[in-house]
Amino acid sequence: MPVTADIVATYRGPRRVMRRLLDMGQREDRALALVMAFCVIAFVAQMPALARRAHLEQLELDMLMGGALLGSVIILPLVLYTLALLSHWVARVLGGRGTAYAARLALFWSLLASTPLVLLNGLVAGFIGPGPALSIVGLLWMVVFLWFWLSNLYQAERPE
Repeated sequence: MPVTADIVATYRGPRRVMRRLLDMGQREDRALALVMAFCVIAFVAQMPALARRAHLEQLELDMLMGGALLGSVIILPLVLYTLALLSHWVARVLGGRGTAYAARLALFWSLLASTPLVLLNGLVAGFIGPGPALSIVGLLWMVVFLWFWLSNLYQAERPE
């Protein structure tokens, strides 16, 4: 299935999509592609807010974008790999039987599947700015991401 179709299917049933991804076999290049796709989309989602900030505060947009690029595309994947490993260890302590790869895939897919809300959050931050609307969209993204991640991690760590 194309990634966009899997994203839509994840909103209907995250565990089914996760099971299908796990059944495709362990491919680290797939996990890396998922996390890098999320990181690039997260960088793009920041652009409207960065443009707004540069305009309102009379700052250089290039400098703001450079910092966001460094954080989103270089540092964030390393943080996410660490978070995935920690979640795998916690799941192990709680009786999980999955692999570290499955925990990575669960986190990375959950992030990528939640990108429509990340993009919406970026648009709200850029066009409306701080306020209740941005808080509501951010909270919605967080709830959806946690739903995906916990469902996917359960699927990845459950005994076969």
